[in-house]
Amino acid sequence: MKLKLSKYWVFQLAGWSLNFAIWTFFYLTLSVKKIDAYYEMTTISILIGLLSSHWMRLTIKQFQVLSKPMQQQIFYFLMATFLFAFLYASVELSTYNLLGLAIETTPKISTFNQLIRTFINNSIFLFIWNLIYSAYHYIERNRKQELQTLKLQNMVKELELKTIKSHINPHFIFNALNSIRALVDENPQRARTAITEISNILRSSMAAEKLETVALERELAIVKDYLALEKIRFEERLMISFEIDETTLQLPIPPMMIQTLVENAIKHGVSKNLGGGIIKISSTIENQQHQITVINSGFFNAKENTEGFGLRSTQDRLNLLYQGKASFSIRNLDNGMVESKIWVPVN
Repeated sequence: MKLKLSKYWVFQLAGWSLNFAIWTFFYLTLSVKKIDAYYEMTTISILIGLLSSHWMRLTIKQFQVLSKPMQQQIFYFLMATFLFAFLYASVELSTYNLLGLAIETTPKISTFNQLIRTFINNSIFLFIWNLIYSAYHYIERNRKQELQTLKLQNMVKELELKTIKSHINPHFIFNALNSIRALVDENPQRARTAITEISNILRSSMAAEKLETVALERELAIVKDYLALEKIRFEERLMISFEIDETTLQLPIPPMMIQTLVENAIKHGVSKNLGGGIIKISSTIENQQHQITVINSGFFNAKENTEGFGLRSTQDRLNLLYQGKASFSIRNLDNGMVESKIWVPVN
């Protein structure tokens, strides 16, 4: 079985090996006094340094230092450097004494002074190690964010195309035009209003590519236009209600997200019920989260619907746009209703 080292261990071993090589180079070329146990002592120092830096890394990860604000990161990195440099120096000198390896200095200095001198030297090494470690993760984090941004942009473009197709497909146009045609003689004013509503929906679909978020108020205006058109088709069989906290109207949400959930509610819920059904839309703030809920008559079949574009794109867009801080769920309620919920962080 072939052993494969992680990138971290490759850098660790390469870095400390380079340290050993540099010290040996200076010892062989510049030292005027030979040290009997130089290679043994240097090897011990390098091994203890490698273990100390690895233990320091585990501590940094445990306390999630890299996810803290920059000022706190600097503080924690300095504290880790000094703490582990002291431990490094203490273990190093103790190992020398245990193995009978003496540090030769001129003039002879006390054990305490040796500890201070070794601590200072080790602090420099670990400080450089921390600089490299934090810089690497900073660059990696920025690279991942750039990739996520590109992925989000590509997905928004894909969403725009699929959303436009879903609105301009013959089924939607057929239903909308039939509803408008029925109103032309009976209620010309309502027919003109319906044409404006369908125009607003199509315009919003085409603008989805250019916007990452829109105000909830703007999204609700499109949803109301869509439901108004569906109301012409379902008449009294479709009941609609809104419970919107006014403080949430200007909060940003991904465009066409509520619209997608409402379309799914009509297509998979209300339209399958001969008696029609209910659509309830609410928006509140709870625990610093913007909670958007769509409740509709019907039954959610996980096997049939989870692979659909609408639900999948909702979760994907939330993950990409909010980097795991937003969530989406859909479930059946006990009263023959389906509940879809979106949680978005409030900035």
